[in-house]
Amino acid sequence: QLQLVESGGGLVQPGGSLTLSCATSGFTLSDYTIEWFRQAPGKEREAVLCSSSLGFSTVYPDSVKGRFSISRDNAKNTVYLQMNSLKPEDTALYYCAGRRGRDCSGSVRDFSFWGQGTQVTVSS
Repeated sequence: QLQLVESGGGLVQPGGSLTLSCATSGFTLSDYTIEWFRQAPGKEREAVLCSSSLGFSTVYPDSVKGRFSISRDNAKNTVYLQMNSLKPEDTALYYCAGRRGRDCSGSVRDFSFWGQGTQVTVSS
């Protein structure tokens, strides 16, 4: 059974940092592309970062460039989202999603399995 479990969310002050983890099981992570999405209240789910099975990453919204980064440890079956210089507008439910293959997508409909999400709240 393919499974993704996010963790690491919480309440953080503006300017702070968080590291989210996406623990995977039931498949060989090195064969899969994993993306992080987020969804704020009243807004559509948007792609944030991609970790391709080939080892490269893609950043989607300009708003996180230079602040967020993605990495993976295939041996630990985990993908990480490092978030620095957090802003209130980063507040959202963060999800990781998986698709077999090497291509990043950025589209919700291209991902067949998802985690349950972890809440990130940036507030003073």
